[in-house]
Amino acid sequence: MGVAHFLPEPPLSEQNPAAFRVFHVRPGVPAHELFELPTAAPEAGFFWIACTRTFLSEHLQRVQTTLQAVTGQQIVDLHVSDLLNAQLPSHYDYTSQYDMLVFRRLAMNGKQLITSAASDPQDQQGEAPSAAPALRRIRTSAVGFVVFDQLLFSVHPDDCTVRDAYATRLLALKTNGVTNAATASPVVDAPISNLPQETKQRDLRAGPITAPRMPTSPADVMLRVVNLIVDGYLDLRRDLSRQLDHWQVELLRPKARGINWTALLESRLALHQLDEICEDQRTAVQDWIDAVEGWPLPETAAAMREIELLKVRSRDVLEHIERVVHHVRRLEQSAETAVQMHFSLQSNRTNDIMRTLTALTAVFLPLNLIAGIFGMNFEFIPFLHVKQGFWWALGTMALIAVALTLLFWRKRYLARTGQS
Repeated sequence: MGVAHFLPEPPLSEQNPAAFRVFHVRPGVPAHELFELPTAAPEAGFFWIACTRTFLSEHLQRVQTTLQAVTGQQIVDLHVSDLLNAQLPSHYDYTSQYDMLVFRRLAMNGKQLITSAASDPQDQQGEAPSAAPALRRIRTSAVGFVVFDQLLFSVHPDDCTVRDAYATRLLALKTNGVTNAATASPVVDAPISNLPQETKQRDLRAGPITAPRMPTSPADVMLRVVNLIVDGYLDLRRDLSRQLDHWQVELLRPKARGINWTALLESRLALHQLDEICEDQRTAVQDWIDAVEGWPLPETAAAMREIELLKVRSRDVLEHIERVVHHVRRLEQSAETAVQMHFSLQSNRTNDIMRTLTALTAVFLPLNLIAGIFGMNFEFIPFLHVKQGFWWALGTMALIAVALTLLFWRKRYLARTGQS
């Protein structure tokens, strides 16, 4: 009887390389990517572990073991359930060991929808499309962040476009990070209170203008990824404005033969959905800012500077979200106003038609009266046996019709008051 040989399980990086990515970020040193989960806390800097929701579900115990080895703490079960829930709204929560932020991002297939809509020949000709392609883009999925002191653990959908986009930026900071560390001015390391006002604001908001700054903490990386997510909503504003402008033109065009009211209703519902998403995002970021405000003040100037950078970056993310909310509400108001103006124009057009028909009826009413009188079956009627009686009656009727027409035209009952 032969002996069964069991092959060892391949490393996680070989099973699915795109399922998780690990980065080691250290101050003054270029960030580099690891290809296995870390087994101990870093001697300097911090780790960023970014995995997919499927990977977390299949390797939950392995992930918890890694977190225990690196941070000495595991994620509680309720927070694990939140991270695995793709439909969870944006919100903020915390424990004594870590902070957790869930943030919804745009779906990956939105870009393809915009491209296909722009290439539609009907849309190029100005005809009303059968649906609102720009508003179909508002499909979101949750991204979860768990912030430890020396580790950032993030959970993304299977299409990790946001993760890969920022990972590319992070790895591109290799040269800039070394240059900044080697050529940094000594005044930057001075206490914040001793810096000039202009230098302080420039340094706190974006660091040196010539090169981006390396992240200084796991919370810093989280805020940069969240800012990248919010930028996607900011980019969506142009497409939304173009789509709503198209609807306004169609609604306000008097000779529009048909309007797809179903697509317009779906567009309004999508705007309401986007408004709710942004409201949840704003609440989550505001809760995060309140939590950062409650952190104990560090003793060193460098640590104080990092806290100030987090506050500035958090407020910047909040301001971007508020811009999206303001724009969405303006679009909602514009769509509602366009609908109301459409019905007002239709009502005015109906009133013009009824006024014209009423004036024409008033013109022919005396003529019908005269024709009715001479159509009576009496033997003795004036002008009945007169040779020129027909022409006298016809001339009188024409004179009455012309006089009434001129009168109604002078009173603007027959005048064109708007576009038909």
